[in-house]
Amino acid sequence: MASTVTSKSSRPGYGQLLRTRGAWTFLLPGFAARQPFAMLTISIVLLVQHTTGSYGAAGAVAAATGVSMALFAPYGGRLTDRYGQRTVLLPGVLVHSLSGVSLTMLALAHAPLWALFAAAVPTGASVPQVGPMVRARWGVKLQGSPLMTTAAAFESVTDELTFVFGPLLATALCTAVNPAAGLLSEAALTLVGGLLFAAQKSTQPPVADVTHARVEHASALRVPGVRVLVVTFLGIGSVFGGMQVSLAAFSDSIGKPGLNGVLYGVFAAGNMLSGVVCGAIAWKAAPQQRLVIGYAALTLTASGLWTAHSAVVLAGLGLLVGMCIAPALINGYTLVESLVPAQVRTEAFTWLTGAVALGQAAAVTVAGQLEDRLWDGAGFLVPMAGTVLALATLVSLRSWLSPSQGTTTATRGAAPRDPVAVGEM
Repeated sequence: MASTVTSKSSRPGYGQLLRTRGAWTFLLPGFAARQPFAMLTISIVLLVQHTTGSYGAAGAVAAATGVSMALFAPYGGRLTDRYGQRTVLLPGVLVHSLSGVSLTMLALAHAPLWALFAAAVPTGASVPQVGPMVRARWGVKLQGSPLMTTAAAFESVTDELTFVFGPLLATALCTAVNPAAGLLSEAALTLVGGLLFAAQKSTQPPVADVTHARVEHASALRVPGVRVLVVTFLGIGSVFGGMQVSLAAFSDSIGKPGLNGVLYGVFAAGNMLSGVVCGAIAWKAAPQQRLVIGYAALTLTASGLWTAHSAVVLAGLGLLVGMCIAPALINGYTLVESLVPAQVRTEAFTWLTGAVALGQAAAVTVAGQLEDRLWDGAGFLVPMAGTVLALATLVSLRSWLSPSQGTTTATRGAAPRDPVAVGEM
């Protein structure tokens, strides 16, 4: 019989987290399965630009992929909660791999732009949501444990690692091997990694028995707190998208386009560093309070980006912005555990990841227009506007983040969850 979560120390840490029984059985294949996602956008941009000669067309096709992923991911998450991760993941990775190969072949055949869009939509819509699935497995393993914040931090750092190595691998393949090598490798890695992750049946969250438990499934978006977090994560996406475009434009404006990678690397390093630190601290403040404070710091630092007129100042501000993003992401994901029941947890996670992707796609478009039509650095106004609006929503509706607003709204008649044992190796 399962026993309640226990820990040997009141201070959570990564060592204790990674000694959780069965964790490595889904962590390793999960990392392999989510790595290709970080390769997708840059692989499409490099391939389509090579075949069309237009960065505009390449960006549009990549944006179509991102938007379709953001729109379809929550529905995939809802199906996952209802039917199980394995049931949804197996056909999903097959569709994604076939769509990615089709997009590659169409690009190499110099197909018209509408055909590339037609292939980009299913490619994005079928992106496997492995990150939310891993977070849902942590939720089962660590139910009621203070290690949940550590797990959220660990997943944030893992996400950042994939977005450090993924673009580098995709760029190397596209430039040193073949322009199509990046997207084809992404499709192959998605297929192999997804199948390996789906094979780990013992750690996937249980599927509610609707016959006996009489669970009435409703969308996780009906939970007021989840809606607040979606707006919050849209603002985070605006930072990612605005930084990507504006840093590239700044580097070009000073005649050092190669500096873009360095500046964005400093931004990503700040994100990773703060993520590691957040997971190693035994916090006393509630995650709702930490989220508001951390998001205020993010808004303050992001609002100063447009004033930077030198690479050194911009690198310093970028580092601070990155350091403020990880706490916001970590506390947002941590709150999901208390806001929604297990039956809709994966869907809730996908709403948040989809919000980041949608905010990023919108910010890329708007920031690009501002850089073209206004002054150099005008694109940095996008992260400021996005975070200011999101912070206003977060502060005014922070009471919705109370756990009392959560689980009963999403499901009715659900049987109580049994505590899950967590062991040490």
